[in-house]
Amino acid sequence: MRIDAHHHFWKYTVAEYDWIDDSMARIRRDFLPADLEAELRAAGIDGAVSVQARQTLEESEFLLGLADAHDFLKAVVGWVPLIEPDVAEPLDRFRANPKFRGVRHVLQGEADDRYMLREDFNRGISLLADRNLVYDILIFERHLPQTLQLVDRHPKQTFVLDHIAKPRIKDGALSPWQSLIIELAHRPNVYCKVSGMVTEADYKSWTPEQLRPYFDTVLSAFGPKRILFGSDWPVCLVACEYGRWAEIVRGWISELSPAEQARILGGTAAEAYGL
Repeated sequence: MRIDAHHHFWKYTVAEYDWIDDSMARIRRDFLPADLEAELRAAGIDGAVSVQARQTLEESEFLLGLADAHDFLKAVVGWVPLIEPDVAEPLDRFRANPKFRGVRHVLQGEADDRYMLREDFNRGISLLADRNLVYDILIFERHLPQTLQLVDRHPKQTFVLDHIAKPRIKDGALSPWQSLIIELAHRPNVYCKVSGMVTEADYKSWTPEQLRPYFDTVLSAFGPKRILFGSDWPVCLVACEYGRWAEIVRGWISELSPAEQARILGGTAAEAYGL
């Protein structure tokens, strides 16, 4: 099964999606399952993992409702208030739905770059492993040192790194991202999504060749068994059509064995999220 391990749905409002600035005006509209299903079919993708875009319990309920109504939506990575003492209640409520497979917090949006090291946040993370829930890590490059500390606190927790930790592709910078991502990959409980790369480059002038060193780094560091293909649709549309991104990734992995290609295009996602 070929899986897009990272996409979003929303009913657009200015208040809830204020991060969509004028340069991203193309995605200031609703994006719902019918829109994604057409993209998946055209690109030869069989299913997808829905990831939260709002930090509300309503968001998790919204995504689970869509997943229940559409078989091609294989899993949901939702949001719960990890820092709250009673977070076990929503975790257990959502976990009753077999498509609730993980949790994410928008760490990149926190004013405190060390938010992930808070004791209350780590208490919340500590509740996930026993519930067989993944934690998706959404950060910028500058958060990688703290991320190493977070992961080391939870050796039994499965983590999935979103968007290869958002390196400064627009600036052509590989350092210090490269050395830190290699260090993170030494932790066997961390997977890495090849997604969100085009929007870290210049939206209009990026090239696949510009992105290739970043892909090569994560491929070497994590190997095909811990890399997941993801689109970051519809956010990717500000810089790249869905089909083009799928073609670029397939081109990058074309020299790998069929088994390795199958891992990146779906097998790893199935393993990481228990699909």
